Amino acid sequence: MLRKFFTLLLLVGSITVAAQNTDNQWFLDNYSKKEVYIPMRDGVKLFTTFYIPNDVTEKHPFLMTRTPYSCSPYGAQFSPIWNSYKMAYAKEHYIFVMQDVRGRYMSEGEFVDVRPFIANKKGKQFDEASDSYDAIDWMVKNIPNNNGKVGVTGTSYPGFYSTEAALSGHPALKAVSPQAPVTDWFMGDDFHHNGAFFQMDAFSFYPSFGKSRPIPIKDYGSGFKFPIKDNYAFYLQAGTLQKMSQMIGDSIKFWHEMMSHPNYDAWWQARNARVGLYNVKPAMLWVGGLFDAEDCWGAWNSFKATEKQSPLTNNKIVMGPWYHGQWSREGSFLGNVRFGSNTSEYFQNNIEIPFFNYYLKGKGTVADLQKASIFFTGENTWKTFDAWPPKDQRPEKLWISENNTLSFSNATNVLYEYTSDPAHPVPYTEDVHQQRTREYMTDDQRFASRRPDVLTLSMPVTEDITLAGPVIADLLTTISTTDADFIVKLIDVFPEDYSFPAGSKGNKEFYLMPGYQMLVRGEVMRGRFRNSFTLPEAFVPGQATRVKFELPDVAHTFKKGHQLMIQIQSTWFPLVSRNPQTFTDVYHAAASDFQKSTIQIMGGANGTYFLLPILKS
Repeated sequence: MLRKFFTLLLLVGSITVAAQNTDNQWFLDNYSKKEVYIPMRDGVKLFTTFYIPNDVTEKHPFLMTRTPYSCSPYGAQFSPIWNSYKMAYAKEHYIFVMQDVRGRYMSEGEFVDVRPFIANKKGKQFDEASDSYDAIDWMVKNIPNNNGKVGVTGTSYPGFYSTEAALSGHPALKAVSPQAPVTDWFMGDDFHHNGAFFQMDAFSFYPSFGKSRPIPIKDYGSGFKFPIKDNYAFYLQAGTLQKMSQMIGDSIKFWHEMMSHPNYDAWWQARNARVGLYNVKPAMLWVGGLFDAEDCWGAWNSFKATEKQSPLTNNKIVMGPWYHGQWSREGSFLGNVRFGSNTSEYFQNNIEIPFFNYYLKGKGTVADLQKASIFFTGENTWKTFDAWPPKDQRPEKLWISENNTLSFSNATNVLYEYTSDPAHPVPYTEDVHQQRTREYMTDDQRFASRRPDVLTLSMPVTEDITLAGPVIADLLTTISTTDADFIVKLIDVFPEDYSFPAGSKGNKEFYLMPGYQMLVRGEVMRGRFRNSFTLPEAFVPGQATRVKFELPDVAHTFKKGHQLMIQIQSTWFPLVSRNPQTFTDVYHAAASDFQKSTIQIMGGANGTYFLLPILKS
């Protein structure tokens, strides 16, 4: 039997390689590559690569991605489009366009991170929207055999450039899909959540990405060389953000700009991509991952901003059970959690490809594409809605109660207390890693439940509870210092006899799933911003204070027989930079500013509760 298994495995592998080789040769035989510099309105030229179908029996649409990550390979070599689901677009004879954005890699000009949108540009004023307009205008006028229709897509930072392209107003731009779009780096994406600095992501990213580039270049080189491979140990020994700024050096401009803007001031507000989402013309398909550790917030909130600010726009959202960009890869599982089917393949074949085919080629239909297509974990099913959050969702209060319990009905006068010690912060995951993991978004939280500085509360689930929308944490607290962070985690506790259905695809690693505490959603609030992100306020030690904040949307069913758990803590390390727990500039705090804080969480009729978006069946 074992010999037969390995024979079958080799056969499947051989078939896969053969298919890739066949696609490789087909693409090389049917496409030509063209590299050009496209002039912008101010005279700067942007390096652009075209992969153009040789077929001339019909005219072809463009599918464009603008990127700060390079449109390499440069020269005669082809990008391996045949290794991804984008091959489906090749078989439809799309013209692929990849462009280095202004100031990156081989394009001219000066690069500006999340360049602010200019609503009323005059003369030669430019932004990423105008660069998109100028590129599209050149393309439709100069690339032969095109049908005059353009689609734009991109994931993460290219998702931001996709958003900006949608604001260009060019009449040829018919459909845009920003995927995990960078949207607001202070409020919820990548480097800050509710003003709390996500140091691991920023420090690992900017030493390479943030290097200055006086002239066009094909390679930015490597980043920071970590002397300690255990990220918990490295960031604890690094100590303060001041020390990290010294390690990163003086040349990384955006890092130091972030250090100089500790509050949500005009500088940050101008870098909120939602400010331009008015009167959006193309059809929009926002895509994101429920478990995206980087830009989950941007997809939800860009969609919502478009709904509110541009109500006539053809606006859709898709959220699957994915890590950052997983919708372009295998989508059957994340970490230890399994989803019962290849959710990525479903999205590609039933949503994204039909979306672009319809708007760019007039092929097929999008009649079945609803306002929101959302995958609900827990029950592992796709659901569609004509609004998000759904119209039949009803928020219900979940109160903290005695004996570390939660209750929908019993608001108990109870008080819980823990000590938050910046010298011994709560880790964000159990294992030792060098880089921030993507799997932590569904990781087992049993390690945290065992810590005395984590308040753990739970309740049995006696009938299925489906959550659809944002969760609100409304904490009544006292602290013994003048500042603190508050991390709230929503957790699904599996039964002690739990196992995944036979045949469900997983990561092939054995893990004890009975009693698994699956992180469904976690979020941090930097306490000083509880009343205003622009005007932070110190806490008065010992004075009861409300800290209310929103966790990004949830789409999850807690099944009967499980437990619904909530954890509250004040460090999440090294994911989030440590709050000194004194009211001072976190980015320039000295080691002596870090203090222990006694945190109290209070219950009662006017006490702590969580507003859960319960979907009525």
